[in-house]
Amino acid sequence: MARYKGPKSKISRRFGEPIFGPDKVLSKKNYAPGEHGNGRRRKQSEYSLQLGEKQKAKYTYGVLERQFRNLFKSAQRSKGVTGEVLLQLLESRLDNVVYRLGLARSRAAARQLVSHRHILVDGNVVDIPSYTLRPGQIVAVRTKDKSMEVIQASLAGFNHAKYSWLAWDAPSMSGKFLNVPQREEIPENIKEQLIVELYSK
Repeated sequence: MARYKGPKSKISRRFGEPIFGPDKVLSKKNYAPGEHGNGRRRKQSEYSLQLGEKQKAKYTYGVLERQFRNLFKSAQRSKGVTGEVLLQLLESRLDNVVYRLGLARSRAAARQLVSHRHILVDGNVVDIPSYTLRPGQIVAVRTKDKSMEVIQASLAGFNHAKYSWLAWDAPSMSGKFLNVPQREEIPENIKEQLIVELYSK
């Protein structure tokens, strides 16, 4: 499975946000990497801003270029505002939902749980991180994997009430994908209109 394996702290510093999760380096060096990162930076062009926003979305959700472009094309074909639909498609990915349910501390860890066959969808093993969930589907941990230390550690103290489109059932260690979230419910700091403008050139 293709995925980004480069330096994550460097990417987070470029955008000034912990897009891969909590990062100690970001708190110590809250400026862009490179020789001129801590100085005055020249004004970015329109294209640079648009490209940066697309890159931020890709890194945040752990999606590579071809996958991202295909998702954008799907969003264009769908009813609704293209940028919002794009984010909704990203939020509906299985790896993202596993992360939102608190079963993993990062999307990368969630992808690993899925690809290693620890996750069920409606009672069946699904090992495709990009699998798109539909409203009403149930995401759960396989019975024999519920005691996994990495899952238990991630769930400890996790607030399941912060995502209104997901319902968590603690006894069964499962979550229901109630509906596709509205844009205002998605917490990611992404200016999706800039991505639409980039692909519309």
